[in-house]
Amino acid sequence: MKVGLVGLPTVGKTTFFNLLTHAKAETNAFQSGKQNANIGLARVPDGRIDFLAQVYKPKKVTYAQIEVVDIPGLTRGAGEGKGSGNQFLSNIRQVDCLVHIVRAFRDENVIHSEGSIDIIRDIENIGTELLLADLQLVETRIDRINNGRKVTKEQVAEREVLEKIRESLENEMSLADFNLSEDEEKLLEHLDFLTAKPVIIVVNVDDEQLIEGYEQKDEVLRYCHEKNLPVFEVSAKAEVEINELDDDDRIAFMRELNIKESGIDLLARAIYDRLSLISFLTVGEDEVRAWTIKKGTVAKKAAGKIHSDIERGFIRAEVISFDEFKECGSMAKARDLGKLRLEGKDYVVQDGDIISFRFNV
Repeated sequence: MKVGLVGLPTVGKTTFFNLLTHAKAETNAFQSGKQNANIGLARVPDGRIDFLAQVYKPKKVTYAQIEVVDIPGLTRGAGEGKGSGNQFLSNIRQVDCLVHIVRAFRDENVIHSEGSIDIIRDIENIGTELLLADLQLVETRIDRINNGRKVTKEQVAEREVLEKIRESLENEMSLADFNLSEDEEKLLEHLDFLTAKPVIIVVNVDDEQLIEGYEQKDEVLRYCHEKNLPVFEVSAKAEVEINELDDDDRIAFMRELNIKESGIDLLARAIYDRLSLISFLTVGEDEVRAWTIKKGTVAKKAAGKIHSDIERGFIRAEVISFDEFKECGSMAKARDLGKLRLEGKDYVVQDGDIISFRFNV
C-alpha cells in the first residue's frame, strides 16, 4: 500500500517524508524545478511489538511498514496536465491514500506560493485540481466510448454511470461523496479516480502554534468535520528537533511543548488506519513481527502473507489476542489457562492477534 504526500510547494512535504522514512531527501529540491517523486518506507510505531520484543528478546524485530511517495508541489493547472501536471498525475495515481500537507507556520524566509497563509483556500485548491483531473478522465473515457467502432452493452452502462459522475464533478462533488452501487463500481474498476482516494489533512504548524493554536483552527476543524476528513496538527520543525535529541532531552522537550506523543508516530498510525489496514503478530526467539493485512482478511489468506506454502497447506491457526497475552505474561501461562484457541480457515483475523499457523505441505 502506498501513501502520497501532496500539497503546494514549500509547505513541508519533504520534511515530513524524511521524518516518516528517515530518508535524507533534499528539502528545497522541488523549488529548483525537480519533478521526480521521492519514495521510501515508513515504519508504523506499535507498542505491542515493543512489549513482545521485551518478552522474547528476538534476534530481529520487524514493524509494519507503509510505502511513502513525496510528490512534487502541486501548482494550478496540474489537474488538467498543464506544466508539470502530467508528471504529478502519474505520481498521484499510483498511491492508495493522500496526505495533504497544508501550511499554517509563519516564516518570512519561506515564501508561500499563493502569497499568503490561508489553510481552507489551500485545501480547496488541491481538491479542485484533483476534481479537474477526474473530470478530464471521465470526459476522455466518454469520448472513447462514443467514438468506438462498436459500443457494447457494458460500455453503454458504463457511459450512463460516467455521465452521472460528470454531473456531480461539475457541481464540485468528489467521488468520495458519490454513492455507487456494487454493479456501478465494477463497471468503473478499470478507472483510477483521484477524488475517490482517502485523504488525511496535516496542518504544519510552528512551535508557538502547537501550544497556542493557529489562527484558522476552529474554521479548519469545522470544515474537515463537514467533509469527513481526518485532520492533524504537526510541527515539522519540532519533530525534526525531537528526532535529533537523546531520550532524556526528547522527553523534556516534548513536555515543554505539551506533546504527549510524536506527531509523526500519530500520523503513521492514522495513515495505516485510513487505508483500512491491521496487523497480526508472530513471535519467537528469531523474530517478533507485525504483518500487514486489510481489515476483514480471513486466516488462510493471512497465512499467505508469511508464505504461499503456509496458505496452501493451511490446517489451523493458533490464536491469542495481544491483550490476553499481555495479561498472561507468557505463551506457556496462556496455554495453561486455556487462552489459546484454534481457528479455521474462515476466521476473520483481528488487529493484534498473535498467530501461529499449523500447515502441511
